[in-house]
Amino acid sequence: MIPDLLFFVVILILTGFLLFLLVYFVILLTDVESDYLNAQQCCNTLNFWVIPKVTMHTFVAILQLITGHWWLLLCNLPGVVWQIQEIYKMPRGNMGIYDPTEIHNRGMVKVHLRNCLIFLAFYLIMFFVYMYCMIQEMLEGDPIRRHEDEQIITEF
Repeated sequence: MIPDLLFFVVILILTGFLLFLLVYFVILLTDVESDYLNAQQCCNTLNFWVIPKVTMHTFVAILQLITGHWWLLLCNLPGVVWQIQEIYKMPRGNMGIYDPTEIHNRGMVKVHLRNCLIFLAFYLIMFFVYMYCMIQEMLEGDPIRRHEDEQIITEF
């Protein structure tokens, strides 16, 4: 089994990377919305990062399943299912989830931006939950070691 401290460190790093990735998604989508960026270039970049985003989120859920953190798994499972369903319900002719022909015509920029902001809020909340769990795991033992020498070291 993976030690819980190592588990939370890995999960925290992956969630931090997902946060940075979603901030990048929001920046690109707002640039397309205000016509600072070409839709084709933006969609190519966003579609490149869709599979790594889903893979990392699925890996986080699998790690939680393996280590037995059921409440955290229940929090993450709807996001994994939503992202996988978003990939599978993509129309056949599109070049990816983010298609340059549909992004302006059907107002999909707002929908994609809303989805990114929802996931950004979710990952931000989960980042602090994982950080709390990691700190709790670090402090689970006796960090002062009072029971060894019957003395408490107060000077450093």
